[in-house]
Amino acid sequence: MTTLLREVPTTSPIHRLWAGTKIIAVVLISLVMVIAPSWPSIAVITGLLVITAAIGHIPPTAIPRPPWWIWLLLLGGALVNLPIGLDAVYLYLRAVTFGIILLCASLMLAWTTSMSDVAPALATLGRPLRFLRIPVDEWATAAALCIRSLPLLIEEMLTLAAARRLRPKGVVHSASDNTIIDLITTTMSVAIRRSAEMGEAISARGGTGLIAAYPKRPRRADLLAIIVVVLSCAGAIVLTVI
Repeated sequence: MTTLLREVPTTSPIHRLWAGTKIIAVVLISLVMVIAPSWPSIAVITGLLVITAAIGHIPPTAIPRPPWWIWLLLLGGALVNLPIGLDAVYLYLRAVTFGIILLCASLMLAWTTSMSDVAPALATLGRPLRFLRIPVDEWATAAALCIRSLPLLIEEMLTLAAARRLRPKGVVHSASDNTIIDLITTTMSVAIRRSAEMGEAISARGGTGLIAAYPKRPRRADLLAIIVVVLSCAGAIVLTVI
């Protein structure tokens, strides 16, 4: 079963890293892919992600399986660029690979990090911004709650879609069936109910102040991980320049 935006329930050196370390790694990878979007840099970052997945014990079943129409759209984009020339198709394929790499880096963070560790890590990383009177803790809490709510909302939408498929075909294809409006309305209702339940649970546990508390700190393993990521990113840039 696909595990999307949820921590893979296992123990590994990657799971034990501080969440801030993995956030910094994703930011560095994103910057490198923007600065040097070449095939050598893509190969280096892909190798880094594959090794990280192996160390983190990420099973193949955790990889999302896109629907068939996603692949059809990607093929359509390649065909649209084909009349322009093979160079345009080449650039298109590199851009698609670039997006997939960034998505995989973000998913790696989600697969190996508990969502409860994201807000404290963001608050710690943003601590220097407090001198500018920026509400770092509030922003970190809001970001963490949004990330934590996404899997719940996805599950609810899948449940609603499955329930619709169970309806009689005569009702689904009738003139009075407003599928899109019904799904949107129901999804909004579910999101409001979920947010109310989450708000009550947070209030019962002491409020939002505890969400951005700092229970964990970086260790030696985090320094080693950052060094490996920095060296990989530097190597990707060097290979691009060469």
